[in-house]
Amino acid sequence: MNQPSQPGPGPRAGAARRRHLMDPSAPRKEPDPRDIERLQRVQRRVVSVLVVTTILHLSVGFVIAADHVAEDRLDARIGLNVIAAAFMVGGIAATLAINGRTWRSPWLLLGLVPGIVGIWWTVL
Repeated sequence: MNQPSQPGPGPRAGAARRRHLMDPSAPRKEPDPRDIERLQRVQRRVVSVLVVTTILHLSVGFVIAADHVAEDRLDARIGLNVIAAAFMVGGIAATLAINGRTWRSPWLLLGLVPGIVGIWWTVL
């Protein structure tokens, strides 16, 4: 009941190894430090964009929540808008820190925009 082995596409002694497979006799070259630096810079930028967009959505959600609070709860409306501004300032500070810059920057003033727009929209 033993079947003879069929000649097929199996590994041959003199066949070249495919490029996508690891070859122990020919290890990969060391990566160029400039390539690693460029990759890390792109990774930091992608994470920064993700942080800012996520925090921006959260801040806008607080402003929309402030719009749905009852008219007689002015303190809650103002409080939610202040929280929106605080989160946005924190998100911008985190982005600056991720990119290796000091978090004390004029860019933090941009974080006040959701709070100012929210107060104008919900209170005034």
